[in-house]
Amino acid sequence: MIETIQSALTRLRNFLHWAPDNVVGAIILVLAAVIALMVHGAVARILHRIVDVRHPYLAGVLTGTRKLTRLAFLIVALFVALPVAPFDAGVASGLAHLLLVLGIVLIGWIAITASHIVAELYLQRFALDVADNLLARKHVTQVRVLQRVVVTLLIIVTVASALMTFESVRHYGVSLFASAGVAGLVVGLAARPVLSNLIAGIQLAVTQPIRIEDAVVIENETGRIEEITSTYVVVRLWDMRRMIVPLTYFIERPFQNWTRESANQISALHINVDYTTPVDRVRREAEEIVRASPLWDGNLVKLHVTESDAQSMQLRVIASARSSGDAFELRCEIREKLIGFLQSELPQALPRQRQQMLTRPAQDRDVERDRDTPPR
Repeated sequence: MIETIQSALTRLRNFLHWAPDNVVGAIILVLAAVIALMVHGAVARILHRIVDVRHPYLAGVLTGTRKLTRLAFLIVALFVALPVAPFDAGVASGLAHLLLVLGIVLIGWIAITASHIVAELYLQRFALDVADNLLARKHVTQVRVLQRVVVTLLIIVTVASALMTFESVRHYGVSLFASAGVAGLVVGLAARPVLSNLIAGIQLAVTQPIRIEDAVVIENETGRIEEITSTYVVVRLWDMRRMIVPLTYFIERPFQNWTRESANQISALHINVDYTTPVDRVRREAEEIVRASPLWDGNLVKLHVTESDAQSMQLRVIASARSSGDAFELRCEIREKLIGFLQSELPQALPRQRQQMLTRPAQDRDVERDRDTPPR
């Protein structure tokens, strides 16, 4: 097929023998590019008609890779047409080198796109919008982090391969590796942040101290892991702010992960009451409030007297929930309803300030009154 196309282009070149060689070569390349784009459009339309209804995911893949396949058709067509084009030796050499660089970039682009498609196909089996999503978060985190590491390596290899096609760059690279001296030390120091983040990303993917949608506490801020990139982690805070944290932070510094093994959380709240409060009655009411709440996971509810001082005693209510968000809402619900119960049913249980009035005996008061009475 390639020979047939080149034969047709050769006949066109012979037909245009009266025109300058560079003009004929440009016409041949433009014609090859136009034919390639037309063939690509026809093939894309046919494939869309075949898979659009039966396989919606494949239709999305075709749509997402349209630019990539268009470039591939274009480069292949130019590679086929370039030997036929009657360019000068210098122009032909420059165009061949340009197509070589574009081919390397195309191969890297194909590899990166393939990694994205494979990752998405693998992650389709896991859903994050379910109550028990620990396994899903584990796989999503591993795949996302490793995918970004692979993409970073592919970009480095692609750029290095493209640069090595230039003679001057190739000689510089060989001399740099051969010297292994000051220049190599400088390059190593310059590349240290990239390498440290790359290694930290691999460590995160393997050991998984954090996962996507983990509830964490970092620098006294509570939030959830929203995104893990190749250099940093995006933490979505409770008030919808975003905290950007370097990858190495999670390897080198301590932090809290509330959902490391399970999403279940225990919420705890404290209420100060008077010493005259019937604790058993308050305990029964707290248990009824928790058991009636849809936020409770059915595992744990308790009330204890944990502190006391000269004025009041402190009650602590603990209850379990399915997630940190449910634990916060459950804690607020218990506090609100328990305070309402105390106000309506046990108003004497609310904290009060006590004062003791000291009175003297009646005999002392009479003596003092007689002392203050003037004589008649």
